[in-house]
Amino acid sequence: MSKNDPRVRVLLAKPGLDGHDRGVYVVAQALRDSGIEVVFLGLQVTPDQVAQAAEQESVDVIGLSIFSGGHMTLVPRIIESLKEKGLQNIPIIVGGIIPPEDAEKLKRNGVCEIFPPGCSMAEVVACVRMLTNTNM
Repeated sequence: MSKNDPRVRVLLAKPGLDGHDRGVYVVAQALRDSGIEVVFLGLQVTPDQVAQAAEQESVDVIGLSIFSGGHMTLVPRIIESLKEKGLQNIPIIVGGIIPPEDAEKLKRNGVCEIFPPGCSMAEVVACVRMLTNTNM
């Protein structure tokens, strides 16, 4: 969380060629409704674009929406891009269709939480609050 701005800032992005965008819009609205500032990077972004936006926007959490099956390629590349910028401490959460075995691998490699389709927005908001130690 930025020292000058007490509001939590979350970067949401859909990396890769996935065009399923309804879920990320629902998450964005739920976060905004709870007082969290959302920076939505949009669809079909690259791992480097995610890392660059995280740096420029000084976000507290990165949320990735991936329904294309590219999670085992895209998420590690984003983690690597963040490391190259010295931003490896920004928590990452991922929403999408992620098989349990892949979810465990992603968590072992730095992802904080995985949210499958149908999860409650209260869970997502609570996770962001927990990751940022805020309780608004």
